[in-house]
Amino acid sequence: MFDRDNDGTISFNEFIGLWNYIEKWKQCFQAYDLDGSGTIDTMELQKALQGFGYNLSEAIVQLIVTKYDVRGQGDISFDNFVQSCVTIQTLTSAFRRIDVAGTGVVTMTYEQVRIEEGNRASCEF
Repeated sequence: MFDRDNDGTISFNEFIGLWNYIEKWKQCFQAYDLDGSGTIDTMELQKALQGFGYNLSEAIVQLIVTKYDVRGQGDISFDNFVQSCVTIQTLTSAFRRIDVAGTGVVTMTYEQVRIEEGNRASCEF
């Protein structure tokens, strides 16, 4: 994602881009870690996702936390927060590419799912 010249390595300038990207995610994480616990719980994730423009039900947000809660504590760590947010953005982008009418409902074949999975978008600020 940060190998801009596609040479298979990350140069110093490309690394600076990566570092800045991580720092922005860190600031975002800290802004939504309302209790300062160092993790994001369901309520905090709900607020973060709303802040990003996603209007997901509590049940879906709970499902996301359950999927990314590797410690089984009912919350997610920084790296899993980033991963979950990037996944949500990727899925949303894929859905929007198929929902050309903007109805919020799509019918997909298995092949379309596999193609969209191969076209994962990157989440950038």
